[in-house]
Amino acid sequence: MFLTISTTGTPERPATDLGFLLHKHPEKAQTFSTSHGTAHVFYPEASAERCTAALLLEVDPVALVRRGKGKGRGGAPDAALAQYVNDRPYAASSLLSVAMSTVFKSALSGACRAMPERAEETLPLRIEVPALPARGGAELVRKLFGPLGWSRVDAVAVPLDEQFSEWGDSRYVRLVLEGELRLADALRQLYVLLPVLDDAKHYWVSPDEVDKLLRAGEGWLADHPEQKLITSRYLARRWGLTRQAMERLELVRLAESDDLDVESIDNAVDETADTEERPVPLAEQRRTAILAALSGAGASRVLDLGCGQGQLVQALLKDVRFTEIVGVDVSMRALTIASRRLKLDRMGERQAARVTLQQGSLTYTDKRLKGYDAAVLSEVIEHLDLPRLPALEYAVFGSARPRTVLVTTPNVEYNVRWETLPAGHVRHGDHRFEWTRAEFRDWAGEVARRHGYAVEYVAVGPDDPEVGPPTQMAVFTMTVADDETEKGAKAA
Repeated sequence: MFLTISTTGTPERPATDLGFLLHKHPEKAQTFSTSHGTAHVFYPEASAERCTAALLLEVDPVALVRRGKGKGRGGAPDAALAQYVNDRPYAASSLLSVAMSTVFKSALSGACRAMPERAEETLPLRIEVPALPARGGAELVRKLFGPLGWSRVDAVAVPLDEQFSEWGDSRYVRLVLEGELRLADALRQLYVLLPVLDDAKHYWVSPDEVDKLLRAGEGWLADHPEQKLITSRYLARRWGLTRQAMERLELVRLAESDDLDVESIDNAVDETADTEERPVPLAEQRRTAILAALSGAGASRVLDLGCGQGQLVQALLKDVRFTEIVGVDVSMRALTIASRRLKLDRMGERQAARVTLQQGSLTYTDKRLKGYDAAVLSEVIEHLDLPRLPALEYAVFGSARPRTVLVTTPNVEYNVRWETLPAGHVRHGDHRFEWTRAEFRDWAGEVARRHGYAVEYVAVGPDDPEVGPPTQMAVFTMTVADDETEKGAKAA
């Protein structure tokens, strides 16, 4: 990953003052260790007229994999390229943002003991990022940086291959920013917007990320026209954290408009009188629909196949009707996070006896999964390559054979209703496909026919009269005994 920061100067105000502001001497090449590689700072040019500081981040792909960031939440968006072959070492992302916060910590805060008055002044800056992932294209890059005081925002799409123009452009752009800004402001904008444009983070987003966002966004984020998109993407689309950040940003905006302290406005808010109805997140609506279907099926022993970080397992534990809950996932990192979420190490003995987390692949048969009342595959099938679906089908419907199976998956027709989702893009970088309602019903109907199940369909979320619901759910109910379908299931 590569980033350059250039400025111009005069004999009275030499450009080499940039070295004081960055706290990095222009005549030295310096090296810094980061959690995922090595950062180098050097100056390709340094004179009174023009000075350029370069940050080069050498990412160690082995360290990236060892830290469990190869795929899934926080991992490389192109997980299909596998753990060791992806764009993370080359394209500007949250890895570069973290390196900036390590190497340019004082500059980000606007502190400079040697030249405090210079740190408060605007500089003629030129910033270049040769390879920047832009989920939303060059137009989104301009929407994000345009309102921030830059006189020039160039985002030129990088072709997939210059020798084969018919292949079209990649999702990467070469970014050039020029304008008169404080160095600290420019660095803070980059710190926030690099991972926003990449739409992924290489680390788990915890609640303290809200404070980081507000600190880096001070002075520009509260009034930014794309505030909602920036906040949502920076916080990895975690609705609770996004809502918290948006509320605090609104307080900042109100305080600035009335020339008051944020604390004085915040203390005036009577939370007991807040009657505003807030939208229910789609994930919560999905869990509610799943719980209702499981209750309707009379299930008490439930498998959560592809349990991820344990949100559904946590919801099942709150209902005493579910006496045994098994969460299965191929990712040990996800299971570790689920264990922390459920507080298994502090859970009472009777409660702990109801839940089990185990590693397993859903494309292989597993004797441990037989004999359960119900199995849930919530937002799982779309993460598999289509040729592997038959293996999952047999492992669940042919081998494990729970009485009830619930499958939820995105309805691709509804994607046109997401304002921030570019046309033709899937909802998550790891989705191998997203089906229309007809495609999902064709698949589910064939699965039911082959394995002796009946299937019904449930809309999850607002059911748009034109494009249907955002999530579609199939409820499979066993109609044929195991011995009658065993031969046909194995053949399938």
